[in-house]
Amino acid sequence: MTGAVAADQLRSIIERIERLEEEKAALAEDIKQVYAEAKANGYDVKTLRRVVRLRKMDSHDRSEQEALLELYLEALGMAADKAMPVI
Repeated sequence: MTGAVAADQLRSIIERIERLEEEKAALAEDIKQVYAEAKANGYDVKTLRRVVRLRKMDSHDRSEQEALLELYLEALGMAADKAMPVI
């Protein structure tokens, strides 16, 4: 009986994972469509993706990444003009 219960539980877990994977795929498609809509309206998708990624970060992590980017660009002789902030 333990084997039957374990098999039922395993089947249930697998089916739940499969449903969630389907939902994830549907959400990914929805996101793709929103980016396509943005592109059709003249927005740069690459920049939008970066903005979304930056908004997920807390301000300290974002500032740290910006400082490191600036440092690396300076080391390579590619420093941005001080009037223009590096994101």
